Amino acid sequence: MEFFEAIERRRSIRAYRKKKIEEEKIKKLLEVANSAPSAGNLQAYQIFLVKDEDKKKKLVGVSYDQEFIALASVVLVFCAAPQTSGQKYGGRGQNLYSIQDATISCAYVHLAAVALGLGSVFVGAFDEEKVKRILGIPPNLRPIVILPVGYPDKSPEKTPRLSLKDLVKEI
Repeated sequence: MEFFEAIERRRSIRAYRKKKIEEEKIKKLLEVANSAPSAGNLQAYQIFLVKDEDKKKKLVGVSYDQEFIALASVVLVFCAAPQTSGQKYGGRGQNLYSIQDATISCAYVHLAAVALGLGSVFVGAFDEEKVKRILGIPPNLRPIVILPVGYPDKSPEKTPRLSLKDLVKEI
């Protein structure tokens, strides 16, 4: 799929078919995540790949009961590594760059999923500490985004966007 077509077709998918994602597609998503730019090329993030059904169900409970998380074939949890960025960039690296690194990587995967015929949705509403406990995430990492990924069961209509004149301020 062409890049701009993937951008145009991207939707937040919250309904998934009961179809497993092929391992080669999962590997491709992870390779895309690894190719994302990061501050100082530090890649100050880690990704937790969740396939275990029980863990996915537990994630629902700590994500304000967003049931679709458990329905996805896989769930990727992108975690910032604040100390990694902080060692080079101080407080700004710790409090911003590591979060940006994890988010950019996640955005790449979100678009790559579309190109592979998959769907996903950014989930930011969750209890960080409980996610860490469920997945055994070490204390030096901070969960930033939960990204359920699967074969879409339906594709929602395109949501309205701001006009460019309201979004962009030329100086």
